[in-house]
Amino acid sequence: MKIVRVTTALPSRRALACALALMLIPLSAFAAEGAEEDPQVTTLKGVVVTGSVDPAEQERARIPGAVTTVDGEALYQRGVNNLADALRYVPGLWVQSASGGDNGYISSRGSNLDATGYDNNGVKLFQDGLPVTAADGNNHNRFVDPLGARSIYVAHGTNALSYGASTLGGAMDFISPTARDGDPSQLFLGMGSRGLFTTRLKLGGVDATDRVDGLLMLEHQQQDGDRQHSRQRRTSLQANAGWQARPDLDLRIFLSHINNAQQLPGALTRAQYEADPWKANASALTGDYQLNVTTTRVAGKGQWRIDDARRLEFGLSLETQSLYHPIVDKVMVDFDGPGPLPPTEVFSLLINTRQSTLAGMLRYSIRVGDHDVLAGLNLASTRNEGGNYRNDGGLRNGQTDRIDNRSDSAELFLLDRWSFAPGWTLVYGAQGVLTGRDVRTLKLASGTLRNPKADYDAFNPRVGFIRTFSSGNQAYVSLSRMFEAPTTFELQDDVRGGDATLDAMRGTVLELGLRGQTPRTANAANWGWDVSAYAARIRDEILSVDDPLVPGTSLSTNIPRTRHAGVEAQLWASIPLGSGNARIEPLLSASWNAFSFDGDPVYGNNRLPAAPRYALRGEVLYRHANGFFVGPTFDVVGARFADFANTYTVPGYALFGLRVGFSGARWELYAEARNLTNRHYVGMLNVRNHAGAGDAILQPGAPRALTLGLRWMLD
Repeated sequence: MKIVRVTTALPSRRALACALALMLIPLSAFAAEGAEEDPQVTTLKGVVVTGSVDPAEQERARIPGAVTTVDGEALYQRGVNNLADALRYVPGLWVQSASGGDNGYISSRGSNLDATGYDNNGVKLFQDGLPVTAADGNNHNRFVDPLGARSIYVAHGTNALSYGASTLGGAMDFISPTARDGDPSQLFLGMGSRGLFTTRLKLGGVDATDRVDGLLMLEHQQQDGDRQHSRQRRTSLQANAGWQARPDLDLRIFLSHINNAQQLPGALTRAQYEADPWKANASALTGDYQLNVTTTRVAGKGQWRIDDARRLEFGLSLETQSLYHPIVDKVMVDFDGPGPLPPTEVFSLLINTRQSTLAGMLRYSIRVGDHDVLAGLNLASTRNEGGNYRNDGGLRNGQTDRIDNRSDSAELFLLDRWSFAPGWTLVYGAQGVLTGRDVRTLKLASGTLRNPKADYDAFNPRVGFIRTFSSGNQAYVSLSRMFEAPTTFELQDDVRGGDATLDAMRGTVLELGLRGQTPRTANAANWGWDVSAYAARIRDEILSVDDPLVPGTSLSTNIPRTRHAGVEAQLWASIPLGSGNARIEPLLSASWNAFSFDGDPVYGNNRLPAAPRYALRGEVLYRHANGFFVGPTFDVVGARFADFANTYTVPGYALFGLRVGFSGARWELYAEARNLTNRHYVGMLNVRNHAGAGDAILQPGAPRALTLGLRWMLD
């Protein structure tokens, strides 16, 4: 095996110095004042997929915007094989798996609605508060394992300021379990249709001094996939160990290694989809399309509780990824028609790269009188090197391009939650961004070097109000700026070619909403709600169109003006039956989207493609006090366009399923059936400028499927 030495470029000294200097200015203003408890802070029960309160829920009550927390324990009570399954009931997200595996697509508040859906940019991912997304903003190679998280914190859009993010779609933080959480030792076995089998072993404990703890998670998942040529094999090891060095100082180290190999079935034309949606694209078979990623990550994090009013968090992570990705079969052209010369290969693509990301974070919080101040810094540096090769049936067939892409980012943010009157909180702050891109692509045949290179910076203020009523329910309104610089992939595929660089996306977002619930009583119905409406005006949104002359590549450009607006709602209830030993618990996640161009000279006010106009997902469960539950599930999704010209419509669909399960003292069992009517529908699609019936752009959604799961507590 060839050993490749990976080096990492750090953010520039100018960026680091400016960031640290800016951080010290606001903190020094509070240093001379005494610290005391804030009597105005109200803890509000948040909207969760199942219902336990944690620090993230308390933080959520101080954010004037939509935030959702997903309980990782609840994911073991239904079929969760990928991130799309885990985030199914989070409103405002459009998350799809390509063929049942990890490879998929994510969009939040209209992010990523173009041909570079595979980048999955627009949403910043964190793990235990440390950045996972590459420094340029792309999530191309992997997502975080949802079943490896104790909880998932989703901050929609500009509500991610408390993480330092300003992207259109917001941020997600995956919080790892530790041996101090619940039942540290357990075994999970899952199986299902089309060869699905999952084994997950978790072992953990705390030493006799109660100062050291450790947790180890081993997982293996395999499946044949929903379609021909969509098999996946994934093996992972995740571990963390904690040390309470002092009563006020906690240190923890994290280690993960994931080996994921997945076949890709490719997209179909409309005729192919209607004839047999489960077949792979012929080119995916002859080109042996795959997405094989090996990831290793080491991270360390500390928390120092200086006193009752002050806390400091800090961390550092290093992640390396190895990508082997045959994705375009040979494109053959017969230049002399029926003449004597055979067809000539003009293009094929196999990507083989190594990526390393060094990231760090710093958070300082202080409570002074009626003020609750949070200051933070994110630093990240990513290098992606390797090359593009010709693809010969999934094997490298000569290198065509040498790639050396570098990016760095520094995000500084300051946020104050000021309880200026009983029941009223003013939330104001800002984020500063300094980020750079250096994209080097050398054409080996000609020796031509393309080197788009640019630095981007922005100052993004935010202001909002939270009104907390005596019942604990809240109303809020906020006005924020968003900013998102182009990824290295987008710069590499600039439609203008050469060394031209794209502008960053910038916009203004207005949001208002209501959240809360009725008082919990044993013999009365309990109702809960979380509803937000937002409207964003964006300048220079970066959109990409798949290049019809070179399949598998895209052409990126800035669009002068676009609009993103929507309504996100999660509604739930718990209604007692009879003596109160049983309850009916409905849950509804609803999203309505209005994403469009704004007076564009080419597209006018056309709708943006890829995202449906509306999506309703939910369930209605009967739960008994003995641990038994059963009930139907549903998905109702509206139509969407597959092109910017709005000439190719993908129909909406409705799916129905059933969940059933039982929990004992030391074990729980579930079964879930989805798409009971075996409805054919489009899950993912590729975006074109003007799509035609003969374009291979459709990927079918999952057929009827059954999954079973058993979890056994070993302690």
